[in-house]
Amino acid sequence: MLDWFRLQPDEVAALQLSLKVAATAVIVSLPFGIAAAYALARGRFWGRSALNTLVHLPLVLPPVVTGYLLLLTFGRRGPVGAFLYDWFGFTFSFRWTGAALAAGVMAFPLLVRAIRLSIEAVDRRLEAAAGTLGASPLVVFFTVTLPLSLPGILAGAVLAFAKAIGEFGATITFVSNIPGETQTLPSAIYTFTQVPGGDAGAMRLVLIAVAVSVFALLLSEYFARRLDRKLDLQ
Repeated sequence: MLDWFRLQPDEVAALQLSLKVAATAVIVSLPFGIAAAYALARGRFWGRSALNTLVHLPLVLPPVVTGYLLLLTFGRRGPVGAFLYDWFGFTFSFRWTGAALAAGVMAFPLLVRAIRLSIEAVDRRLEAAAGTLGASPLVVFFTVTLPLSLPGILAGAVLAFAKAIGEFGATITFVSNIPGETQTLPSAIYTFTQVPGGDAGAMRLVLIAVAVSVFALLLSEYFARRLDRKLDLQ
């Protein structure tokens, strides 16, 4: 019975790659997510609606469409991909970095939404008080807004990590399903369902995916409650 729960080498490789891809996606996209969330929460500028639409577009587009657009843009012959390859010898397509890019794009709306709600909940009187003491807007952001928004930022990062772990459509369209290189947890599950005798491997990975998702939701809820309690004290 215990042998059934033992992961095979290809399953371990898919799990490790998924964790690597999801962590990279969240770490790289976090600064952009904070900047976009702050612009949407505090900014009053022309094109704000367009930015809001662009940020949330991956939520409503079919993942395959997002993956295809990434392939057109960041592929070897795409405008950005060709530039990166010709000048730096770097490519996203059919590499684990491309999987991280696809996962980051798909998880970005969840990240921005959680952070935006957290920033909007910050009492502006605290920011104004810091400003009257001579702090510049940048100092106010880093010393007042950002610390008070930290629980929301952590909640968004956890949700984005879980979303990145489970990303499938955009990833397989953009970087394919190459074992050991781009085969993440969902891709491995799909592969196991297509071969005879792969049910056991698929079920083991499904259980891992469910466990990660449940843990992420519980952790996100914990950070959200921390934010609510902090705001109640203001």
